Amino acid sequence: MNLVEWPRRVAALAQLRVADPATPRLSRGDDHHLRTVLRARPDEEFVVTDGRGTWAIATAGDEGVMRVSPVYVDPPIAATTLYLVPLKGDRSEWAIAKVTELGVARIVPLLAQRQVVKFKGDARDRVLERWRRIAAEACGQARRTHDVVIDDPVKVRDVPVNVAVADLSGEGDWRGVTDVAVGPEGGWASEEWQSERRRLSLGPTVLRAETAGVVAASLLAFTNGGWGFAAGGLGLGNDEGTT
Repeated sequence: MNLVEWPRRVAALAQLRVADPATPRLSRGDDHHLRTVLRARPDEEFVVTDGRGTWAIATAGDEGVMRVSPVYVDPPIAATTLYLVPLKGDRSEWAIAKVTELGVARIVPLLAQRQVVKFKGDARDRVLERWRRIAAEACGQARRTHDVVIDDPVKVRDVPVNVAVADLSGEGDWRGVTDVAVGPEGGWASEEWQSERRRLSLGPTVLRAETAGVVAASLLAFTNGGWGFAAGGLGLGNDEGTT
């Protein structure tokens, strides 16, 4: 994390994707959003990133987009994965946005026995497209320059053996954990996971499924260095530069 430029980056009007931050070119849709929806002034700064950690500050003038800072490269993020069972209504979408803000590197839709959401065929494709769009928007809001990967869904039986399972009866030691699965609204079915699978607690209370996903992402961030940078003392809030 570039500490010198962090206040400028947080205070920027927006963060947008480009192919190359060194010579930024906005898509037609992003250019319209910046100039018409956000009403960017010619001297108003925004962040451009390629989604692979490279970024710069730019402005939008009459002649197009101009880079006004050096090009920076953020260090790689921790390789954390959250397996998330699709939830009813917009609860999955809320969870996707929040765990993206918290820095999860990869999200895998998990097909569980007590899952109530249809997740196959055209419905599955629409949901995945929506999740990926929400994750991209959340990356921009959070000034995250590494894209989150949202994989195709897997069944419980196909989850790798190193993935831990969030469970009320689990242990509280998250050290060394990089991958965790969070269950559906009705919890895990009996014997859905093999007995030797590592089980981890999310705390002493019963959480809604979407809250469980956020708590799991928070613990992954805390135990894998995602919160190693303290942004205090900058005079900025946590919501795009508000104070």
